[in-house]
Amino acid sequence: MPFPNLDMDALRTFVATQQLGSLNRAAERIGRSQSAVSQQMRKLEEQVGHPLFRRQGRGLVLTDAGDMILSYAHRILDLNDEAVLAVRGASIDGVVRFGLPGDFAEAWLPAALGRFKKAHPGVRVEVAVERNGVLLERLDRDELDLALVMANEHRPDAELLATLPMTWIGSADADEVLHSGRALDLALFHPPCFFRRAGIEALDSANISWRLAYTTASLQSLWSGVAAGLGITLRTGAGMPSSLRRLGAQQGLPPLPSVKLCLHGRHQDTSPALVQLKRVVTACVNEHLSL
Repeated sequence: MPFPNLDMDALRTFVATQQLGSLNRAAERIGRSQSAVSQQMRKLEEQVGHPLFRRQGRGLVLTDAGDMILSYAHRILDLNDEAVLAVRGASIDGVVRFGLPGDFAEAWLPAALGRFKKAHPGVRVEVAVERNGVLLERLDRDELDLALVMANEHRPDAELLATLPMTWIGSADADEVLHSGRALDLALFHPPCFFRRAGIEALDSANISWRLAYTTASLQSLWSGVAAGLGITLRTGAGMPSSLRRLGAQQGLPPLPSVKLCLHGRHQDTSPALVQLKRVVTACVNEHLSL
């Protein structure tokens, strides 16, 4: 009995549905009707012979079969995209200068940049990891072509990719962080820093006393200080080390706002290399983060 050929479009829809937890939201992302998305999922379930999703509240979660298919779907789609990019990118050359914050520099984005470089051997990729404000300064000085930046969505060159909730972060064994008669120890970046400002404003509004116990200009140093118990911090949780944990209302901490993740670039630059890099970065963010 021959095996069925899994439909590539259906696999992409399946991955989007898993990420967003809803057929309707997946339909909006891929630009199809909900009925078309439902039909794709039914076809995929018929091909594998098992249901892939089950209802949980108002959303959808994977079944055991769906969880198994998901890992294969990512591998199949990655290989498909790599093949297409390799053929299309063989004739592309030039230099692209891309900047990103440290939050994403040790997670999934470098792997995507590596695939881009492999698929486009004629393109020289220069990557800069800097704080958000520095990235925009370098972009304005024409030292970068493209920058992934948080909390500057009002700039005219901003293209919104995702909305990320801020979260309090402490060491893995952090539980009780507020103590009567004692100021809360904070580990923060040097100013200017919008995370620092948001955290202090939230604590002041909640009448929680605090003190700066640890300040740094390095994200790696910040993570290390928090892991050592020198203070708690706040970020989006992207790239958060396993030695740390999210904190919140259970520890008596106030709610925090969300932050916008945007891609900034020079709109007049439409070179093939930059256009392809922008597509790769956008697809990578959409795969791992949702609006």
